[in-house]
Amino acid sequence: MDINKDLMAASSTPIVLAILAEGDSYGYAIIKRVRELSGGSMEWTDGMLYPVLHRLERLGHVEARWEVAETGRRRKYYRITAGGRTQLAEERKQWQAVDATLRGLWPALPAAIPNLLTQGA
Repeated sequence: MDINKDLMAASSTPIVLAILAEGDSYGYAIIKRVRELSGGSMEWTDGMLYPVLHRLERLGHVEARWEVAETGRRRKYYRITAGGRTQLAEERKQWQAVDATLRGLWPALPAAIPNLLTQGA
């Protein structure tokens, strides 16, 4: 299943903040964690993740630092800030409201879908 790009973009901030709330991480590990959590249905790219991280850094929701990995390669690690935790709590409330709304609608859809198809909608 392919997740709509608009939905992936809309969910990127709370997902990144929630992953960083688990602990400090770097880009590739965040991408890997998203793939793991979504069962492979969300395939993020560097080109999608890094603008989100940079925006969150500009907003003060995350901080970055460079470290040298065991391989000798430099990695930029990100950590969530106190402001980022506050933002994550707000994002969570908003997504819970969206989820509750959709859960209220889903039960009515099976009966409505055939009517929509026959009406050419």
